[in-house]
Amino acid sequence: MTVHFIGAGPGAADLITVRGRDRLAAAPVCLYAGSVVPPALLAYCAPGARLVDTAPLSLDEIEAEYVAAHAAGHDVARLHSGDLSVWSAVAEQVRRLEKHGIDWTLTPGVPAFAGAAAALGRELTLPEVAQSLVLTRVGGRASAMPPGETLAAFGATGATLAIHLAIHALPRIVAELTPFYGAACPVAVVARATWPDERIVRGTLATIEAQMAAEPVERTALIFVGRSLAAAGFRDSALYDAGYQRRFRGRAAS
Repeated sequence: MTVHFIGAGPGAADLITVRGRDRLAAAPVCLYAGSVVPPALLAYCAPGARLVDTAPLSLDEIEAEYVAAHAAGHDVARLHSGDLSVWSAVAEQVRRLEKHGIDWTLTPGVPAFAGAAAALGRELTLPEVAQSLVLTRVGGRASAMPPGETLAAFGATGATLAIHLAIHALPRIVAELTPFYGAACPVAVVARATWPDERIVRGTLATIEAQMAAEPVERTALIFVGRSLAAAGFRDSALYDAGYQRRFRGRAAS
């Protein structure tokens, strides 16, 4: 028996990986985070599979589901939104599984920031404009940020920021980042990226608070801040330059 943790992607049911879909279809038990995983994904489950919405459950109750499935010899597909490598709460579940000697696997998913960037139609790294992307959040009720991982510290680099789980802290974000990026720096808020009710708000550090106040978003939103969001006059990448010789081009430099 194995628990298969599966990244369900940012929202759209067809953005799950083939491996994730196949493991979901093969498992007689599926645990899913109903508050953030779209119901359409459950259509990939095997007919008659036991479906358990973990949204109202505690970690102890989720652990009990794994133990019961293990006793019955039933594989479990455990769906988490986005990708498992960030803010998934998988690590604490794995710790419980290992305590019981239960096998587990990880299947990556399309991360929320990638789904949101696709919705914006933007490449987030542009030559000589931005070459780094910082995935971060702000401290809140769930957990504090480690010392040193502050908006000011990341803002000082000038990198493109993808700020998760922080729409409630938009005024703080604007106040802390404006000294580093300037009031005219582009900002984009993508709410429920790739879901049918996806919403995009584009502005600047000077305007985004008023824009969001006019039509508030309470949750499931990602905030991008950085010059790459609106840059137009950037230089072409050297990757496809005719004079750039590389190993796989297979021709002499001109």
